[in-house]
Amino acid sequence: MLFQSPSNISPLKIPLSNHHLKFPYHIQRQSSMPPFCAPSFIYFCPVDILPGLFKHFPSCNRMELLRQTCGRGITSYVDFITLAWLVRIEGIIRVIEFKVWLVYSEMLACGVMPNVSTHNILIRSLCNLGMLDSALHFVGTVVEVDTVTYNALIWGFCQRNLPEQAMGCLSQMIKKGIPIDICTGNILIKGFCDVGSMGHAEQVLNNLVEYNGDNVDCLPDLISFNTLIHGFCKNGMMTNALQVMEDVNKMGLLPDIITYNILLYGFCKIGNFSEAKKLLNIIWESQLGEQSLSDVENIQIDAKKTGVAVVQPNVITYTTLITAYSTPEVMHEALAVYQDMVNAGIFPDLITYTSILSGLCKSGKVTEAQALFQEMKQMGIEPNHVSSSAIIHALLKCGNPLGAFAFLSQMVVRGLCLDLVLYTAMMDGLFKAGKPTEAEDMFKMLLMHNMRPNQITYSALIDGCCKLGNMKNAESVLQEMEVSGVTPSVITYSSMMNGYIKEGILEKAFELLRKMVQQNVVPNSITYGTLIHGCVMAGKQELGLELYEEMKSQDLEENKYIVDTFVNMYKRSEKMDEAMDLVKDVMSRGILLDRFNYTNLMDGYFKLGNVSAALHLAQEFTEKGLGFDIVAFNVLMSGLLKHGKYEPESVYGGLEQFNLVADAATYNTMIHAYCKDGRVEEALKLWSDMKVDGLMPNKITCNILVTGLCNFDKLDKAMDILFQMSAIGFFPMPSVHRAVLAAASKTRRASVIMQIHEQLLDMGLEANYLSYNSLINVLCKLGMTNKASTVLKNMKSRGIPADIVTYNNFILGYCRSSHIKKAFATYFLLLNEGLTPNMVTYNTLLDGVFSAGLTREAVRLIDEMKERGFVFNAVTYNILVSGYAKMSNTKESIRLYCEMVCKGFIPTTAAYNTLIHQFSLLGKMSQARELMNEMQVRGRSPNASTYDILISGWCNLSNQAELEKMLKRSYQAEAMKLWNEMTEKGLVPGTSTISSICRTLARSGKKAAALRLKEQYYGRGHVTISPSSEE
Repeated sequence: MLFQSPSNISPLKIPLSNHHLKFPYHIQRQSSMPPFCAPSFIYFCPVDILPGLFKHFPSCNRMELLRQTCGRGITSYVDFITLAWLVRIEGIIRVIEFKVWLVYSEMLACGVMPNVSTHNILIRSLCNLGMLDSALHFVGTVVEVDTVTYNALIWGFCQRNLPEQAMGCLSQMIKKGIPIDICTGNILIKGFCDVGSMGHAEQVLNNLVEYNGDNVDCLPDLISFNTLIHGFCKNGMMTNALQVMEDVNKMGLLPDIITYNILLYGFCKIGNFSEAKKLLNIIWESQLGEQSLSDVENIQIDAKKTGVAVVQPNVITYTTLITAYSTPEVMHEALAVYQDMVNAGIFPDLITYTSILSGLCKSGKVTEAQALFQEMKQMGIEPNHVSSSAIIHALLKCGNPLGAFAFLSQMVVRGLCLDLVLYTAMMDGLFKAGKPTEAEDMFKMLLMHNMRPNQITYSALIDGCCKLGNMKNAESVLQEMEVSGVTPSVITYSSMMNGYIKEGILEKAFELLRKMVQQNVVPNSITYGTLIHGCVMAGKQELGLELYEEMKSQDLEENKYIVDTFVNMYKRSEKMDEAMDLVKDVMSRGILLDRFNYTNLMDGYFKLGNVSAALHLAQEFTEKGLGFDIVAFNVLMSGLLKHGKYEPESVYGGLEQFNLVADAATYNTMIHAYCKDGRVEEALKLWSDMKVDGLMPNKITCNILVTGLCNFDKLDKAMDILFQMSAIGFFPMPSVHRAVLAAASKTRRASVIMQIHEQLLDMGLEANYLSYNSLINVLCKLGMTNKASTVLKNMKSRGIPADIVTYNNFILGYCRSSHIKKAFATYFLLLNEGLTPNMVTYNTLLDGVFSAGLTREAVRLIDEMKERGFVFNAVTYNILVSGYAKMSNTKESIRLYCEMVCKGFIPTTAAYNTLIHQFSLLGKMSQARELMNEMQVRGRSPNASTYDILISGWCNLSNQAELEKMLKRSYQAEAMKLWNEMTEKGLVPGTSTISSICRTLARSGKKAAALRLKEQYYGRGHVTISPSSEE
């Protein structure tokens, strides 16, 4: 220990029974005595056992005992040793740290002069209270100080995460000529490591080596190196940690099991389990080789003689690895390591069991966790609050609050005290289970039981309120926390900042940052990460990058959360090269990416369409031993299938290669791939396999499969799936409702559509404006406006008013039925009801009036749109370009087309076809051809209609009577070139196109070719026309 009692103090060496003394508590309880009276034997006790006797009195009575012994005239017996020891006891127990100063005052009043040990105890007490200014002032008032004095001050600053200020104390030591010892260095190294300033921590260690000399013994020991290694490991800087390990060997020190355990923890922290296991094997190989466990002691003795590091794995070694593996993805590995541990003769302790138990709970295996809980008790290991809290959390998470309370009751019955820890765990669990009212009730309950909430309790309550978006309550709790004298921690402030950021109140988050700095609460990497994330989400990327640079300037190492924040920022803006530059920069400083970081990068490249870069990343993190988990595999599978690089079966086979078990997301991806390819039978088989494997299909699975079945006219099977899901409590979603109604609309029978709608309502579909608008939309698209009006009446009778979407659907229905007057009547009705028309309203009306040939009405609508401040969008321009072209107003159509392109809008293929058709009718085939080239440059692919228009246009141009023979052949060649291009793309020509090309071939003297072409297409069944209709 850094702070030792004086060497000549030997507390209570002689048992009390040898002096025939009764325990003081019995004396205190006698009713004939005052509230406290010193027992008579005190006045005859030897001075050297008085310190030991003081330990056995309650803290509240030690001061009175001291006063009575001094007041009876026996001051000579109460010397410095007794009083200093009493001061030290008070300081360690910390019942009320301020009492130390009362004892000190009594000491001075008794005429006993304090020495340096007394002062050191007082300084340590002030540091415990966080009164660093008072501690500094006190050091300045005393004459005698030593190394321990300044070590206490340095420790105090480091405990408050102020290692920079602690360095000031070190400077004073050097100026005053007070020797620096290894404790000084170790405290500073740990202080800098705690705040993540690894550069400074390493510099302190190097300075200790340089400062060590003849008069100063501060050469770093193994504790120094272990502390630094732990700091690097905690920050994920494994390259640096391994370098320090090499320095240990260079210094002639032997790494112990603590060293290896720290390195093991570091590899586990970054998810590099292969290196962690390799290190475990190295430990065993260095210790045993071919030896047995019984020879360990002899091996250790030989090691000291030879200078070879020999260590023995202990329960911490295995528990570290088990804890890292105790996640849902690799829980089987945790159980395998546990078995290896038992086989090695190392028995698990409470932490081992608790780690496995926590892993089982996180994996949703609550039954197995409860069985392990019972096994712990049978093994003689009594579960603690952490073990109990894990099961309580799991039960709450799986939506079983009654089970959680029942389990808690059992624990209380079996003797587990319902203390602040369990109350806090229950409150936190209820928040996470989405039961905020019950969580707040739990907080009130602990107050009713006279428990004083601590920093963790308040932080959990604030975090719960923030995650629910209830910032008003969170602010109130923070204020109550400060009034109660509980200092908010960096975690408390970070939770509040996260809450403000989720609510979009970035300014308040920064106000809180300034407040915490004023209160000497040093922001950590999580604080900066939260603020950086908020800036990025608010679109203030530059501010986020400034915070990132500020964080680095304070020697706070970047964490993987911050890396992911920036990767997501670049991913959203499709700047994956910038994301990779950032990642390479971070890795160059020793931070290793974990599986999650690689998965996120891989996903970004897949979304960008850069499959080769995504596969390169997959290869890279596999080579680093991180391996695929099911999340990474799902991203890989989804990316490959999305871009059509592999068949679904070949990708799915990778599960076995990586020894993974498919989860719901895996099945969903595969089902989507099959549905996309029209292989709905395979998709249905996967649905069944999923249930056989014990995975319950979720809403996403249902939506994917039902939509896929509906797209390929399997309405009956889609309804069967929906009936199955409703039987287990799943309700149809609005997206499913739309897909099913769209499939039903293909029957063009209102009765079928209405029946499907009613069935979905019976399954639990909510009867709201979304569901009614979807139904009205389907009916109106089919021109069934009368039936839609009946639905509208039913909708209003349920108290659901018509909105702008409802009226837009009716306008669409009337326009498609060529009932333009009714469309405008509906438009005026929505205006009368106080609704504001939107772009959809005007676009629908414009399309309707152009289709009806009402150019004047179109102009009037365009003027009205401009008056109301509407700006044309891509849909508007497409309607106008096509509309004016249909009206043979080519000039206006081309003008609008140019305006549209200049504004960055790309016309649809249908709009291009309309323009091309207009040029074709005018015989301007060169312009028509240029338009086709331009549409391809702008990313629009020609369809069958495009080719039909162009081929017919060239054929018609070549059939002109007074055309030169050379031009005729040129036009025919253009037609044939387009024909060959069309057939190569697998596009099916229309009847008129076949007729045109056959006539062109026949007129050019190729009648045999024309006949073969007719037979080819009639034989294939692509067209159904009689030969008599052809020339």
